[in-house]
Amino acid sequence: MMSRISFLRVVAASLFALSVLPLLAADEKAKEATVVKAGDGKITLTFKGVDGKHNHDVAKDAKIILDDKKAKLEDLKEGFTAHVTMDDKFVVTKIEAHSKKK
Repeated sequence: MMSRISFLRVVAASLFALSVLPLLAADEKAKEATVVKAGDGKITLTFKGVDGKHNHDVAKDAKIILDDKKAKLEDLKEGFTAHVTMDDKFVVTKIEAHSKKK
């Protein structure tokens, strides 16, 4: 019985590490993402290689660039690709986005 509980703990810890560690690499400059929704100081993203949607606050002084031009958070639309930089509290500090190519 004890070995079964220990095994389940190891499995749970492994699954947690595999799902969260890519987001915890705060030292990396930018993460590849796709915009799901943006506005009102928040952004919802899907990250390359990570399952699910992730909601983040956007810093009031965040630098937002869309197609190499200064933009507002509300200018970012669903499906736009982005390189997103976050601080150690996962608040977005910089977004470099590109609209879909037509």
